[in-house]
Amino acid sequence: MKFLGTYKTVKHNMELKLVSTMLTVFLLIISVTVTTADYVRPQPRETLQFPWKSKPSSYPQQVHISLAGEKHMRVSWITDDNSSPSVVEYGTSPGRYSSMAEGESTSYNYIFYSSGKIHHTVIGPLEHDTIYFYKCGQQSPEFQLKTPPAQFPVTFAVAGDLGQTGWTKSTLEHIDLCKYDVHLLPGDLSYADYMQHRWDTFGELVQPLASARPWMVTEGNHEKEYIPLLKGAFASYNARWKMPSEESGSTSNLYYSFEVAGVHIIMLGSYADYDKHSDQYNWLKTDLLKVDRKKTPWLLVLLHVPWYNSNEAHQGEGDGMMQAMEPLLYAASVDLVFSGHVHAYERSNRVNNRRPDPCGPVHITIGDGGNKEGLARKYKNPKPDWSVFREASFGHGELKIVNATHAFWSWHRNDDDEPVRSDQCLDNLFAEFQDALLRRVMNLGKY
Repeated sequence: MKFLGTYKTVKHNMELKLVSTMLTVFLLIISVTVTTADYVRPQPRETLQFPWKSKPSSYPQQVHISLAGEKHMRVSWITDDNSSPSVVEYGTSPGRYSSMAEGESTSYNYIFYSSGKIHHTVIGPLEHDTIYFYKCGQQSPEFQLKTPPAQFPVTFAVAGDLGQTGWTKSTLEHIDLCKYDVHLLPGDLSYADYMQHRWDTFGELVQPLASARPWMVTEGNHEKEYIPLLKGAFASYNARWKMPSEESGSTSNLYYSFEVAGVHIIMLGSYADYDKHSDQYNWLKTDLLKVDRKKTPWLLVLLHVPWYNSNEAHQGEGDGMMQAMEPLLYAASVDLVFSGHVHAYERSNRVNNRRPDPCGPVHITIGDGGNKEGLARKYKNPKPDWSVFREASFGHGELKIVNATHAFWSWHRNDDDEPVRSDQCLDNLFAEFQDALLRRVMNLGKY
């Protein structure tokens, strides 16, 4: 049996009420929402400015980590010194490093911009649910990371379309107050948009969080940065944000999969070929066939362009990919699909083939991390029958998977800048229901 509870609490003179209770064969979601008659949505915020700071050329910058196969983590960073070694020293005590790993490095040129030396080093094997201290390139400072647990419960922070605005900063501050194990980002990271130094400032902005917990990302349209005859697509993204594509049998950094505790997560590429003759389609089919639901009873998918979207923004852009790949996800009994692209929040009921379906996944659009383009405020009316809740506000989500049969989803609106979590997990807001679950037998042969 599957359960998915959801709550959303807000404050600042808002009247709290329960507006919808949706029960399906597989999933029951309780939505705790608020009336919005008195709510004045905050204004957009300016792009953050990052004053130049003098640093030694060997100083590790833009440090972030990602999962790299069973019990392994990839540490990525940049140095201005091309002779700096791609070495990571690490251990479970501060200043005492019992292990060392050496990795690889790359760099790229983009018109008049030349990147620093980009290091990628895989460390491990690591113990689950353990704090490690590490140094990059045999240089200070010391960083620390925490590995995900080996089994439930496990918590994911989810936020897409981040950018580098005042609202991005607010989102990251709220996420930092969340006790999460892995950050999931469904595309549109830096909003560099050809201005390569903005990749550097984004790396600086997210380093405090991204160096401490693994960030698993997939590409969005703002990562493309394609210049005909001069520069191929996704050059900057692929060089800087190396994901476990090789570890998951993928030939492209634009799509891959990984596992955390009892969860199998597939990151799809909205801007890679996806038709039935494409490498991505064939890889997805192969990856789904490898999923062992006894080992990983939860199956999640992330992509950038939403397939179910009742906002007026980006209508129909995901239709082609949906037509090609939705049957595969349906046959595999995917539980949740996260997307970004639309700068707002929306959650669906279980859905398939554009109709509510108790055997389909829940789709959640969460492209509301704080981007510079602002919010997508206009929704189509009447609301489709598959859409449960929608709102144009900046924020982030938290998915806590408690065990093989229970999970809780919450969405947190950025209402203010108070240094406390404005929306909290309250046990009395969770309502649990159950119904018989008839798991479909996976049948991908005909696709």
